[in-house]
Amino acid sequence: MAIEYLKRATKTPESETGTARQVVTDMLGEIERRGEEAVRDYALKLDKWDGDILVTRAEMERRAAEVPEIVRRDIDFAAAQVRRFAEAQRDSVQDFSVQLLPGLVAGQKLVPCTVAGCYVPTGRYAHIASAYMSVATAKAAGVQTVVACSTPFRGQGIHPYVLYAMKVAGADIVMTLGGVQAIAAMAFGLFTGKPADIIVGPGNKFVAEAKRMLFGKVGIDVFAGPSEVAVIADETADAHIVAVDLVGQAEHGHESPAWLFTSSRVLAEDVMRRIPGLIAELPPVARDAATAAWNDYGEVVVCDTRGELVEVSDRYASEHLEVHASDLDWWLANLSNYGSLFLGEETTVAFGDKTSGPNHILPTKFAARYSAGLSVHKFLKPLTWQRMDANACKTIAQATARISRLEGMEAHARTADARLAKYFPGHNFDMGVPVDA
Repeated sequence: MAIEYLKRATKTPESETGTARQVVTDMLGEIERRGEEAVRDYALKLDKWDGDILVTRAEMERRAAEVPEIVRRDIDFAAAQVRRFAEAQRDSVQDFSVQLLPGLVAGQKLVPCTVAGCYVPTGRYAHIASAYMSVATAKAAGVQTVVACSTPFRGQGIHPYVLYAMKVAGADIVMTLGGVQAIAAMAFGLFTGKPADIIVGPGNKFVAEAKRMLFGKVGIDVFAGPSEVAVIADETADAHIVAVDLVGQAEHGHESPAWLFTSSRVLAEDVMRRIPGLIAELPPVARDAATAAWNDYGEVVVCDTRGELVEVSDRYASEHLEVHASDLDWWLANLSNYGSLFLGEETTVAFGDKTSGPNHILPTKFAARYSAGLSVHKFLKPLTWQRMDANACKTIAQATARISRLEGMEAHARTADARLAKYFPGHNFDMGVPVDA
């Protein structure tokens, strides 16, 4: 058994994180101190935007009318796919109650967050899909107010396609804001008077750091970083398709890892030969990003067995994981750590990113070891409740009092004593030895 690296990354997903930390700390402090004025200053300084922050419903309708019909149809289709999958997720969880003892009933009630903030990045690319991935999922969960933010595009407000996607997905409030200032505005309720309970959506390292630093004040979806892709491939895989898929995700940015885990050295070497040529054929912006990503973050790992491939893949816990191998059901049963899984060459990450249905807002930087991607569950609070009669109280109170006193918590024990004294006067129960120190 052996695990061999034919290509190792020279950088890690953490390499660039530290550079953002001080910038975000300063910005959040300034916004918390000066509020909306500071947000407007950052919007002008960083995005050259001095227009209205809040987008009116009339403006949304006007801009939507400018979107070509074929674009509207595609966005409508994709948003419907995401909404349908999210609604199925919502239907998969439910309120319940269970009798734990005669007279003791406990239960769960699923309650959506009241306000969700959805961030939709617009930088090198207009992330149309991120609008319906976040907003439609929040609305499917039953969130009352969804606030959506996106960066002004080329001085003309939010990109019209992104704005249309927000509208179709059901955003209640839209703000023309990007970056750290957008995250802070949603967290503090600036311009809207509605502080977000949770903030979701992808973004650059500054956005990711702002969400991380505000976690606790608000909930967040995932600890996110640059987009990642891993491909598991055996000797049956098509080297061209594998190489195309790796390059397809490397164009996300200079820091986007692309990893190949394979049991075939022949395939590995073929894929490595193909990637530079595929990158060279890309448009300039994508070519620049993919070149840096593959050179600095790309890795190729050759393993002897399927078990080793699973071991390596689960250790990397990639955001997107494709399997180009025989016996797909085996891989589905045995892989554990990934943001989203793509089984067989017929599907690919781009399908999940745009239109197939499951959410594309996913954990990166090894977080898939303990966290899933965005879903309706992120917007739902499974709140518990309990109710009991006096007879159930008699059983529960005695055990509670004894355990409380063993822990040295006399006041806890006396809440049980008081109930038994009221409901069963004159009875002698074993309540444990009172705490005297």
